[in-house]
Amino acid sequence: MAVVTVKRMAAVIGFSSLVLSSTQSWSHHAFGAEFDPNRPLILRGPVTKVEWVNPHAWIHMEHTNENGEKEQWMVEGGTPNTLLRRGLTRRSLVPGTVIVVDGYQSKDRSQRANGRDVTFEDGTKIFMGSSGTGAPRDGRDPTER
Repeated sequence: MAVVTVKRMAAVIGFSSLVLSSTQSWSHHAFGAEFDPNRPLILRGPVTKVEWVNPHAWIHMEHTNENGEKEQWMVEGGTPNTLLRRGLTRRSLVPGTVIVVDGYQSKDRSQRANGRDVTFEDGTKIFMGSSGTGAPRDGRDPTER
């Protein structure tokens, strides 16, 4: 009876490890897999929602395009821990906070972007990109040498 329990436990642990590792590798990606370094953009508008999730935090914002139409954008940043260490907190990105995001559009041309910098109305600018992911080296990443 104990042998069946050990075999069953080993199978459950093995299956769980497989599922968790495949989910993590699916969700974490290099910049070049999803974003286009030749499509820089600037988004301006209020924050509508922030997702503090690993491996990348997401800032949702409303941007008004050149035709005056409001668009909902999702902007990917670094890990929540990295953003917190740089000064972006839940209090600094509450819904309604007006920000400017400098970043790069997704390859599929959807309303998703990888954010490099976020600038607040008072002029404070914080690097929000992910280091070492293949994003263009533009001197804004404080960890680049």
